[in-house]
Amino acid sequence: MPKNISVLFVSPEVDPLSKTGGLADVSGALPKALARAGVDVTVATPYYEVTQAYLAAHGAVPKETGVGVDFWISWRHFQGDVLSTEMPGSNVPVRLIRGSRFFDRDGLYQHQGVDYEDNLERFVFFARAVIESAMAAGKRFDIVHVNDWQSALIPVYLKVAYNDKELFAGTKTVLTVHNLAYQGLFPKQEYDIVGLPWNLFTWDKLEFYDQVNVLKGGLVFADSITTVSPTYAREIQTEEFGCGLEGLLTCRKKDLVGILNGVDYSVWSPDADSFIPVKYDKRNRKKKADNQAALRQECGLPDTSGPLIGIISRLADQKGFDILSEIIDDILKMDVQMVVLGTGDPKYHELFEGLQSRDPHKVRVFLKFDNRLAHLIEAGSDMFLMPSYYEPCGLNQIYSLRYGTVPIVRETGGLKDTIVNATPANIKAGKANGFSFKEHSGKALLATLKRAVKMFTDEPETWDALVARGMSEDFSWDAAGKNYVALYEKLVE
Repeated sequence: MPKNISVLFVSPEVDPLSKTGGLADVSGALPKALARAGVDVTVATPYYEVTQAYLAAHGAVPKETGVGVDFWISWRHFQGDVLSTEMPGSNVPVRLIRGSRFFDRDGLYQHQGVDYEDNLERFVFFARAVIESAMAAGKRFDIVHVNDWQSALIPVYLKVAYNDKELFAGTKTVLTVHNLAYQGLFPKQEYDIVGLPWNLFTWDKLEFYDQVNVLKGGLVFADSITTVSPTYAREIQTEEFGCGLEGLLTCRKKDLVGILNGVDYSVWSPDADSFIPVKYDKRNRKKKADNQAALRQECGLPDTSGPLIGIISRLADQKGFDILSEIIDDILKMDVQMVVLGTGDPKYHELFEGLQSRDPHKVRVFLKFDNRLAHLIEAGSDMFLMPSYYEPCGLNQIYSLRYGTVPIVRETGGLKDTIVNATPANIKAGKANGFSFKEHSGKALLATLKRAVKMFTDEPETWDALVARGMSEDFSWDAAGKNYVALYEKLVE
């Protein structure tokens, strides 16, 4: 049990208050797991329009704290204040940073797919406001845990601009990188907005090919760096996946640790899922067939003895749709059906719409975001396909295990850390929970799919054992939370 460790957990999005992706899922679940582990944790996040709408819809009125923030950076005057609420479903306190000029907008980072031009100024305000509000409130934190580029300047400011403040004496910083590809890159001409000395705009600090790199600053100044799976922590130290920062990350490898994300089983588990027609668990997993029937009915797909393959994804090369498109005709020659949910690159919209028109009894595509349908696809599919080129952690493969939907993945990042390939040796040892392949190629993907379909068709008892093994896995947030607590304790010591 941690000894009175206090943590300020800072994130630009926190589910269900705001969300664009997996970062929000982590930020919505991890603080609650930390609190259950005995950590004194407080969350800080922007007070967006969507946050206001969510709280209003649920009758939760945030409290005025009386804490204001008022500061200058160069000739720019920044003003805001702090509201307070609690994480839904817990008593974890949340500091909502209100800055109407920056956050009263219909999107978190973009409008109609285009980044806001003042994103650097917006998140400079957020970072400084988090620190200023902590000073105004007067509460000391042992750890300030920040997430992604939008809050990565906080470790820089604490080491450079607030290093003489008594409140932060001994405070340690942790930066979690959820996807290294998003670094917060801005023109050199905007560096004045950051409010840091120009002697920090160097190759070994915030400069990156004559641009401002916000994430890089955090990676240099944070006391500890984490990312969302052990394999991804190793991959980002390589040229292939380091996004130009592999040298820095290799230099800091002693301070870099990969901690696998957890999942919230109160939301993503078939025995508790309010979105699926028939609940089930490992003991009565045959009821999964009822959900498959409901999914086929909704999709207009006929009953068949072959497997139903589910895909829920951003439709992009990074997610492996380049190699999938190479072999899609070969896949559809097999006795399989496919349901696809997601949006992304127009060329993949066109591909799947064409396949659906050509063979509506085998392919159904939904080019949208639909949370209810996502749950039904997880519950109703036999297999779940994630052939990603890279995947920092991935959550859907973990959801799939609990739903008895066997994952088929490429061995990268969190996919490699969670899925044990169904080789004869792993099956015999009772370790297998899915299918995986190493080479990023259509040929390797097709061979793996054929192997999975063959087992589904010819070895039903082996398949059922694979399903049962997956449904027994435990990737709850409590396990991940303990790993973060151990990291905090080490830093505090």
